[in-house]
Amino acid sequence: MGLFDFLTGSKAAPAGVARQPRAAVREVLLALNRDTAPWHVRDGAPEGCDLVAEWKIVDARWYEIFAKASLTKVFKVLMKLDEAKGEVRAVDQEWTVEWRAGVPVLAVSAEAFRGQKVEMSFGTAYAFKEDLSGWGKVYEYRFRTSEIKDPLQEAAGQCGWGWKGVAFGKL
Repeated sequence: MGLFDFLTGSKAAPAGVARQPRAAVREVLLALNRDTAPWHVRDGAPEGCDLVAEWKIVDARWYEIFAKASLTKVFKVLMKLDEAKGEVRAVDQEWTVEWRAGVPVLAVSAEAFRGQKVEMSFGTAYAFKEDLSGWGKVYEYRFRTSEIKDPLQEAAGQCGWGWKGVAFGKL
C-alpha cells in the first residue's frame, strides 16, 4: 500500500488471512445486509460496478427518519472486486436529495464529487409527544460515512482482501 493511504482510506489485506475467491467476497459483502441498518449492499450492475453500498433513503421504513433529519446529501460507495490484486476498489459518490411531501426524490447534485469522503451529520428534536406524555425527545439521528465503510472494510479483510480507496484512477 502507498504513502497516502490514510487519505484514501486504503487498507492492506491483513497478514495471515487466507485470500478467499471473488465470489466468496461478494457473498460476504452482501451478507452485511440487515433490516436494522440504515444502509444496504446491492448489485452494482446499473452503475457499472460489482456492488454498491448506500443509505436506504427510498426504503419506506427509513425515509421518514432521513426526512426528519433534513438530510440533503446521500452518499454511496461503488465497489469493484479486483481478484488479481485481492482488493476491493472503492469510490464514493454524493447525491442531493429533495424532499417532496415527505417522500425522497433523488437528484444528481450540481456539484460533482468523486473520491473518498468522510462526513457526519447528527441531530435531536424535542417536542410535545403525540401520546400526550409531555415534552421529550421525539427523535435522534446520527449518520456517518464510516457506518457504511467500516463494516465493508472489515468484511473484505476477513476474506483476506485489501481495500483501495480510489479518487482519480479507474474503479
